Amino acid sequence: MSSTTSSVKESFEDFYSEVKEIEKRDSVLTPKQQIERLLRPGSTYFNLNPFEVLQVDPENSLEEIKKKYRRLSILVHPDKNIDDSERAQQAFEIINRAWKTLENEETRKKCLDIYEEAKERTDHMIEQKRKKQKKDGRIAEGIPEDDPEKYKHAVYVMTMKLFADMERKRQHLETRDMEERKRKREAEIEQEEQMSFEKEWAKNFEESRQNRVDSWKSFQSGSKEKKKKKIMGFKPPKPKPESR
Repeated sequence: MSSTTSSVKESFEDFYSEVKEIEKRDSVLTPKQQIERLLRPGSTYFNLNPFEVLQVDPENSLEEIKKKYRRLSILVHPDKNIDDSERAQQAFEIINRAWKTLENEETRKKCLDIYEEAKERTDHMIEQKRKKQKKDGRIAEGIPEDDPEKYKHAVYVMTMKLFADMERKRQHLETRDMEERKRKREAEIEQEEQMSFEKEWAKNFEESRQNRVDSWKSFQSGSKEKKKKKIMGFKPPKPKPESR
């Protein structure tokens, strides 16, 4: 085989490998796969991380994130997925929510702070692993996170954990706040019922006042009449004759 033929073959193989990589990468971005990814089991927690939702690196610029958001929103748009419009709508809303989170400077900073904390915790974990290896005399073996891809995955896992912890804390505070509002409302209702009862009692008392007065007057009048009759009907005893 001539060197020219060999060179052409190598170029074709390189081109073919590159095409396969592009196909592999783009296959993840098909509408169906994106919808499945965003609605897969456990997505409730996965989708807490807006970087994960939009498949962007936290260190990407806002402009790069925006481009990815537009691309994904078009892929999963309900109008583009008529055969699965209901699930597509859910995926579309998830993507929009993630973009709004990262578009806002304040919420994006909070997400970046979580990412930085994840890296710090991962680095601390790695440091502890190295110390243990050194103590065991196995420092030369290295650790899995020495591989950049495995280190990146460790940070990814830690980031997901922190987002999940934050959501659980939010839910706990929300539940506690809801219960507090419920207790407060129940106390207000009880107070309102007590005030209503007292108001009704006062009203009834006032309305029955005249009846009580009339009854008392009638009673008093009846008592005087009885006394008068008793006095008028009184007969003094006959005097007894004196005995001598």
